[in-house]
Amino acid sequence: MPDSMSITTFAQSTLQSLTQSAVVALTAALLSACGNSGSVSAPLTLNSRYADEQPSLSGDGRMLAFVSNRNGDRQILLFDLQQRRFIDLPHLNRRDAIAEQPSLSYTGRYLVYLASDYARPEIELYDRATGQVQLLSQGYRGWVRSPHISPDGRFVVFESGARGQWDIELLDRGINTELDLPEGRSPNSPPSPAP
Repeated sequence: MPDSMSITTFAQSTLQSLTQSAVVALTAALLSACGNSGSVSAPLTLNSRYADEQPSLSGDGRMLAFVSNRNGDRQILLFDLQQRRFIDLPHLNRRDAIAEQPSLSYTGRYLVYLASDYARPEIELYDRATGQVQLLSQGYRGWVRSPHISPDGRFVVFESGARGQWDIELLDRGINTELDLPEGRSPNSPPSPAP
């Protein structure tokens, strides 16, 4: 009759072998179940040795705006994820202002952000098609923060401290705003059904 030590050793060895086989089989099953369609690709790394923060993704998933101090100044950068390159933003980043909290419209044509160039921050809108900056919060009393632009670029929502507490404000840029719509879609076409 075998001694209890050899039975214990045999049991441990068998259990370890079965566990390794189960892990291998489970891993193979999971990998084959994933297939190529709909699989998640490895993340694209944009990180540098500098602080990169406050990311905002355009509605079509192509453009990524974020705040960085890569070039020695705190500024907003725009990265095209399809072409894997940075996009030049003339007139947006100024040496006399700190830009932060970016928000992008559907294709990234419009970029709304907070700019602090004097004592209090202001909400500005950058139009990539024209390269122009527009001050949106002029005339607002109190502090403003957390600006976000609608996908079509017409509306901007933000927080305002004008009443001594944080309130949500909605700014309509007007019916004459050139909308940022997906290619082939008119302003009057019905919205696409959700998948």
